[in-house]
Amino acid sequence: MQFTLKAVFTQLVAVAFLATNVAASPVAASVVTNAELDHWLATTDAKLTYISDVDSTNPLADRAALNTRVVYCNRRTNNVCGGDCTVYDGNARCLDAPDTQCLSATTNVGFCDRGGCGGSCNQYSSCGVRLDNGFCYTPGTRSINVPFT
Repeated sequence: MQFTLKAVFTQLVAVAFLATNVAASPVAASVVTNAELDHWLATTDAKLTYISDVDSTNPLADRAALNTRVVYCNRRTNNVCGGDCTVYDGNARCLDAPDTQCLSATTNVGFCDRGGCGGSCNQYSSCGVRLDNGFCYTPGTRSINVPFT
């Protein structure tokens, strides 16, 4: 009987050791390319609203290729992000994004649980739950910090 209890105890210790040493790491979310984002925009049935910092009368508008594009939406169904989505094309801005459930971006952005890019924030590149088409599940997001690119 001692041998059996000792074997069971040893197995339990081994399982506990492995469970504590295997850390759950977030799935690395790579930024999406402009082409990938354009394809998603062309094929989605989400309701899209566009906002941009790009002034079409600006002679430097050609530099807009350096902008960050972010899509953030208010619904997630399984691995699909959609619903009412906002598409931002610009640079260095804190976006007010209440009710955001998922987002995708062409550069690494931050997403925060408070307005004004405050509170607890995370990075798109360290996405915990990856969705289809490069989206990241971001429940509780209230604002998005777009970096200068």
